[in-house]
Amino acid sequence: QARSALGSALDKGTGTLLYNLATRLKDPKHLGFLVGYIARREILTDLQLGAALEYVRSHPLEPLDTADFEQACGVGVCVTPEQIEEAVEAVIKEHRAELLAERYRFNMGLLMGEARNRLRWADGKTIKNEVDLQVLHLLGPKTEADLEKKPKAAKARPAPVEKQKVAVVNGEVGTETRSLLEQLRGEALKFHKPGENYKTEGYVVTPNTMALLKQHLAITGGQVRTRFPPEPNGILHIGHAKAINFNFGYAKANGGVCFLRYDDTNPEKEEEKYFTAIREMVEWLGYQPYAVTHASDYFDQLYTWALELIRRGQAYVCHQKVEEIKGHNPPPSPWRDRPVEESLLLFEDMRKGKFGEGEATLRMKLVMEDGKMDPVAYRVKFTPHHRTGDKWCIYPTYDYTHCLCDSIEHITHSLCTKEFQARRSSYFWLCNALDVYCPVQWEYGRLNLLYTVVSKRKIIRLVETGAVRDWDDPRLFTLTALRRRGFPPEAINNFCARVGVTVAQATMEPHLLEACAREVLNEQAPRAMAVLEPLKVTITNFPAPKAIEVLVPNFPADESRGFHKVPFQSTVYIEETDFREEMDKGYKRLAPGQPVGLRHTGYVISIQNIIKDTSGRVIELEVTCTKSDVAEKPKAFIHWVSEPLACEVRLYERLFLHKNPEDPAEVPGGFLSDLNPDSLRVVHNALVDSSVLSAAPFDKFQFERLGYFSVDPDTAEGKLVFNRTVTLKEDPGKA
Repeated sequence: QARSALGSALDKGTGTLLYNLATRLKDPKHLGFLVGYIARREILTDLQLGAALEYVRSHPLEPLDTADFEQACGVGVCVTPEQIEEAVEAVIKEHRAELLAERYRFNMGLLMGEARNRLRWADGKTIKNEVDLQVLHLLGPKTEADLEKKPKAAKARPAPVEKQKVAVVNGEVGTETRSLLEQLRGEALKFHKPGENYKTEGYVVTPNTMALLKQHLAITGGQVRTRFPPEPNGILHIGHAKAINFNFGYAKANGGVCFLRYDDTNPEKEEEKYFTAIREMVEWLGYQPYAVTHASDYFDQLYTWALELIRRGQAYVCHQKVEEIKGHNPPPSPWRDRPVEESLLLFEDMRKGKFGEGEATLRMKLVMEDGKMDPVAYRVKFTPHHRTGDKWCIYPTYDYTHCLCDSIEHITHSLCTKEFQARRSSYFWLCNALDVYCPVQWEYGRLNLLYTVVSKRKIIRLVETGAVRDWDDPRLFTLTALRRRGFPPEAINNFCARVGVTVAQATMEPHLLEACAREVLNEQAPRAMAVLEPLKVTITNFPAPKAIEVLVPNFPADESRGFHKVPFQSTVYIEETDFREEMDKGYKRLAPGQPVGLRHTGYVISIQNIIKDTSGRVIELEVTCTKSDVAEKPKAFIHWVSEPLACEVRLYERLFLHKNPEDPAEVPGGFLSDLNPDSLRVVHNALVDSSVLSAAPFDKFQFERLGYFSVDPDTAEGKLVFNRTVTLKEDPGKA
């Protein structure tokens, strides 16, 4: 019918519409139907074609209601020139005052948009011509003043740091970007709305799809539902932070909920400490799960569905060895076509423990995107499960479990990293093979960091070889390690926002994460003074018989946030590096003949005597002090401590020497050969002012001129331990 309607003549407009149809229509089953409307010139504009494509996408099941379709696409609607003239006239009348005031600087697109809203199916060019004509009639020809460039509006002040972030794409700093929540609200425009799963490209529609979606909406009320599904066999790392932010953040940004679901289908590798640590890290980043669930909660239902899959001829018991089915071109299973009843009996034998590990698997009958054929659904494992004990000796795989758990929990958007794209077809296939609600899987790019490893196996090797203490060693980029080092959760979330909601994999430099930490800590960490390499200084003319209390602002930029008291007496300690016996050109700190100010005291000190030990090393300075309001202004002010507390300070550098320690081309000897011997320096005899006496683990401070520091959990009574989180400024050599 469509072919006969086209005939031999094909005008340019019709040809363009047909080309657009061919490139934009994803499901070809309605191609002939739509070609017929174009060929008969019942769909005449791109606007009508867009409406037609949207209608087809929204009504995936045949047959289509022709009358409803034609009404939705404006078929047969004729918009006369008189109607366009009247609509434009009415719009101009509404904006007459602004037009006369702004003349040709007025936004004419606004007029055209409002006229189009009144006449949905009118031709856009005709509306534009009518607007131009009526505006010319109202305002007359353009004058010289109309042709002058419009003066630029004054630039608005930039928003505060926490709301406006610098975009970073593949390690490159770019323009300002939106907060993560704003980005994720934007993603909602790309993703399907709850209940409209069928509008997603590649989504498979079955005769039961619409009824299942209707039931789904009745259960969820149209609410967005996501899930974060980690395996409880290791500690979360910086890459997981993006997944947490994306899943919990997308739900939050769109008024929905997010489940924390442990994918506990491999009992050999799971430990209780991982379950606890994962939830702690999710909550530390500021998110509360709607519900905490486990794949093992659904083991009974998953087993029932496996039996049903066999009954439907979509799964079979196979005896090929693991080695035989590995790789891209394994031989087909000789048991693929075994009778259904036989597979049912054998699967029951698997459940009863009649097969050894590796002797039998349950496989699904499908080919995945990457060419992998018949993925395994169940395997035998004689390992007690931490939650179900020894009830099961068969356990489901990720390929089988994941989509079905999403279905049970009525997840609307199953967000996962790009490597799972090859499993999207099996995701849709399995739900449809069992006639259950089918969510939509969406993929996003992984977040990787240079100068580190995040693989569980490799971190275990680092721990076993003594290169690091444990999973929370502050040189690692696990979330527990970042917390121990002193990174605030807000900094990690801001870092994820800077990376952005990307589909491409993002590989970032650590200094970009450190920059996020500095921004947050500058606002959160109160100031204190500490000396890492103490040099004793005795003030011979100290102006008081006992210590003076000095008030130090917690945040110098905002003194309304309070002060703390620091004792100042005749004996103080300064950094060894803040004194030189001989001055170099450009040196501004303490030296003979060059006084310095002591921060916050109101005094300037000058050297009177240098005391050395028998080896010639300077061990003490004797100085005099002068009030700063009468002394000549010094070239520098230095920090100091008096009546201090002894503490241990741990200073960290990168754990690895090369950007990609796992890359054989960059590190031929393997990642363990690339360890930085200077990644940790422990200062045992540091001194800190007494204002930090009551500090608890994870409390954070800015030690003036030294950097940001966090109290380590190793701290005990009488022994303070600090980790340096980041320096005050970025080291140019690391950028």
